[in-house]
Parts: sequence; structure tokens; C-alpha cells
Amino acid sequence: MATTEAVPGAAVRRRSLLRPLVFAATITLVLALLFGVPWWSLVMAGNQWPGVVQVLGTVVFGLALVVFPVTMFLGHGRGVDWAARTGDTILGAVWILFVWALAGDLLRLALLAGGVDDPVRSRVAAASTAVVALGLGIWGYREAMRIPRVRRVEVRIPRLGAGLDGLRVVLLTDTHYGPIDRAAWSRGVTEVVNRLDADIVAHTGDIADGTVAQRTGQAAPLADVRARLARVYVTGNHEYFGEADGWLGHMRTLGWEPLHNRHLVVERGGDRLVVAGVDDRTAAGSGLEGHRADHALALDGADPQLPVLLLAHQPKQIDAAVTHGVDLQLSGHTHGGQIWPFHYLVRVDQPVVQGLTRHGARTQLFTSRGTGFWGPPFRVFAPSEITELTLRAGE
Repeated sequence: MATTEAVPGAAVRRRSLLRPLVFAATITLVLALLFGVPWWSLVMAGNQWPGVVQVLGTVVFGLALVVFPVTMFLGHGRGVDWAARTGDTILGAVWILFVWALAGDLLRLALLAGGVDDPVRSRVAAASTAVVALGLGIWGYREAMRIPRVRRVEVRIPRLGAGLDGLRVVLLTDTHYGPIDRAAWSRGVTEVVNRLDADIVAHTGDIADGTVAQRTGQAAPLADVRARLARVYVTGNHEYFGEADGWLGHMRTLGWEPLHNRHLVVERGGDRLVVAGVDDRTAAGSGLEGHRADHALALDGADPQLPVLLLAHQPKQIDAAVTHGVDLQLSGHTHGGQIWPFHYLVRVDQPVVQGLTRHGARTQLFTSRGTGFWGPPFRVFAPSEITELTLRAGE
């Protein structure tokens, strides 16, 4: 009786062939929904617009659908800034339209239940969607491009010495210097930070999208940031899309202390605080030698009796902070969702979207909504922030 042996590696080869097909199918479905839902709601459905309106609307959505992946590839794959600006703006606009087209469809159902017939029913829903989306787009753009407001938070740390009571830490994160030249914005952020007269200024990563050479001008104002005790920085995941070592070195030339799995100790009024930092959790997969989130290395040699302030880009890194007895972790990464209701998807990946939370008996986590923005130049119901944290001693 003949037997058939499985060819070694055949299953692996089949899976490797399937992955790009599954990925392509997923992307196609997502794009079809993102562009198709608002197209149907605004242009087609039961609106009964004149033929020329339907043709023009279809052409606009069709061109956007074709241009979007091309500009995203050129912009974020090849580093072409004009393409990135175009693709990012289309992404933000179509997301806002998609969300509010769904809301418009709910309005259409409500009008149907109320006995309103087409085309009035669908035209009211389409007009409402267009007005709300346009208003939120304009407002969201202004929110993204403005100098962030200061968010003030008080954090009580039982192990903090009396001499450090009232220590002020200013947190910047996710500045994302990128395809839109925001050098003037960066100078404005520095001016706000300096008015706060902080003891420590921290930057928890995603400093830029691009190389140091591309974003030198936008990052330059960071050299003028003032702090009484320390200016400290850790990498975010976007540094590993560009040149993490380059940004670590450049921040050092700007006068900041890169906490590349290391710590320093600050002292005031006879009491001391360990300020530590770890690489982003994606660093280990970057292929860069010596890059990984290593809490043990970061705290190596630190006095275990001293309170610890830890910089770690992602809230998801909190479990290791709890294990290593950290008192307060500062993070960013989430952008607070950036464009509502994206924060629900962020929450699937991260334990916290924004704000101060407690984890375990000792450890607290503060997650910033971010100082800048990534990609789409919009912020909707997720305002940017410069955070001033005042540390308080005692229970």
C-alpha cells in the first residue's frame, strides 16, 4: 500500500503565500468600507440627486480611493513629504466622513420611523452628515495645529521625600515632527514649557517621523527647553521606523539626557528621586543592537529605597514597571485616540487611553494624550496637551 509523506516545509510555504493574500484582502475591505460608506450615504442611497451630482460625487470618491494608497506608500514608505501630507489628510477626512455617515444612517432610520419619505429623508441625513463632518474637520484641524494647552495633574507618591514635595515634572510626548513643517509650533511649545519653570522636563518618545536630517529644524527649539534638575528622553516606536540611534545622539547634542535603559538621580531638599527610562517595547524587533525595553538594566545600581519615576513610551509597558517597583510611569503613544471614536480601538491594544491610573499596590501610570499628532492633521474630542505633573509626598 502506497503511503504519502508530507513534504517538509510545505505547510509553512502555504501559510507564507496566504499571508499577503489575507493582508491584501483585509486592506481592500477596509478601504471599501471607509470610502464606500460615505459615498453611498452622501451621493447615492435614496437621495435622488441629479445625475451630474451623482457622477461628480462618484468621481471625487473614486479619485480619493485611488490617490490615497499611492500617496501613503510614497509618503510613509519612500519619505516623500508632499505625498505624506496628501495621504494623511485624505485618511483623516475620510475617517471623519465614515463615522458621521454611519450616524447619518441612524438619522435616516429615525426619519423613516417618523414617516418621512425619500428623497427628503436621505437628503436630510446626507446634509446633516456633510455639515457635521465639515465642521468637525475644520475644528479638528485647528485643534491639531494649535499650541497645546497645559494640563495640570497632582500625583501623590507615598515614598517621595519631603524635600521633593511639590516637584514639577513637565511631560512632552508624541511631538511627531513630520511632513508638515511645524518649526514655529515647536518654538511655541518650548515657550510654554519654559514659562512653567519645571524641575524636570521629560519627552517620552515619538519625537519625529523621519530622520534627524529631515527634521532638524523642527526639533531645534528643544535645545532651548529649560529645567532646574534634568531634561530626559526615551525612544518611542516611531524612532524605530527612522533612526533611533540618530535621535538618541541628536537629543544628547541638544542637551537632553537620553535614558536608553538607564537612570539618573536628582536631588532637592536633601531627598532623592530615581529618574529612569526604557526603550519602547518594539525596540527588540528593530534589529538594532542593544535596543530593547530592559527595566532591570535601567534600574541597575539604583537604591531600592528611593522612589522611581519611569519614562516608558507605551502604557502597555506598565506590567514590567509594577514588577520592578516603579512608583510612577509616564507614557504617551495613544494620542487619546486623536480622532473620535478611534480611542475605542486604541483601548483594545493598550490598558489605558489617557489620564492617571493605579496599577498594583505601589505603581501609578500617567498617560498623556500627546503634544503633537501623527498623520492626519486632525484632533477630534482628543485635545493635545503639555502636562505639568506636581509630585506630592505622603499618603
